[in-house]
Amino acid sequence: MAMDPTQQKALNALEQYVLLSKSATSPRAAAELITQATSAPNTYVFAELLQTPNIQSLRTASPEYAPYLTLLKIFSWGTWSDYTSTPDLPTLSDAQSSKLRQLTLLSLSTSHATLTYSYLLSALALPTIRVLEDLVISCIYAGLLNAKLDTLSKRVDVSSLAPLRDLRPNSVPHIVAVLDDWNGRCVSVLAEIEGQVTEVRRRAANRRRREKEHERILEKAMADDRTLKDTAKAGGKRGAGEAGNGEGYDVDQGDMMDVDETLGRGGQRNAKRGGRFAGLGKRLGG
Repeated sequence: MAMDPTQQKALNALEQYVLLSKSATSPRAAAELITQATSAPNTYVFAELLQTPNIQSLRTASPEYAPYLTLLKIFSWGTWSDYTSTPDLPTLSDAQSSKLRQLTLLSLSTSHATLTYSYLLSALALPTIRVLEDLVISCIYAGLLNAKLDTLSKRVDVSSLAPLRDLRPNSVPHIVAVLDDWNGRCVSVLAEIEGQVTEVRRRAANRRRREKEHERILEKAMADDRTLKDTAKAGGKRGAGEAGNGEGYDVDQGDMMDVDETLGRGGQRNAKRGGRFAGLGKRLGG
């Protein structure tokens, strides 16, 4: 994984002071080296310098130089309030004051994405909003953080930070505990999501079964309808054919004969009647 560019730049800026620490064998030289390192541009990480033997030797130095070791620790992982609450520390130059306030802003931003002007003015001990905004802008241009100044709401919205702050001593167990708690919450959330996914899949499967059953019933109904129509058409054709062939009428042959006999007798009577009056007609005509 590639290192953050700002972090790499800060490490490169500190490297020369780590090399110079090898020759800083006296407490005075070590104290002066700390002053130079904390005042130089682009030096924002100090753990490597802090661990060098000549710097650590300030623990047993005289009260004149021993506070410089404490000062370097504050620049490594402390804040402005740590500096102001610790007695007998060296006076800071303007460059050191600006850098420690920048580092303090980084520390404050790790726990709060939104920082109000009033909170920052107090935490950084700044006199005016203009000075505060200039400090935030300097951090943005230096690549220490990405943030937006909301002048109407008087707040700073921080979106990302450069990994520049060193860890306090004995802070690893606390970090591990925080990570364990975070991991537990992640596992719980994942389990809940998996449960929801399972429920969604179950509902989807039920919906697909209902849709297939609906399609099956619909297809069966359509097939039954086609069968009924085909049956009706076939029955109609058979009825028309039987009617055309005379097979559609069931007439008794005896009845037909009775009708013929009746018609025959009637015809004979008419013929006799006509014969009887025929002669009369001739006579009258004659």
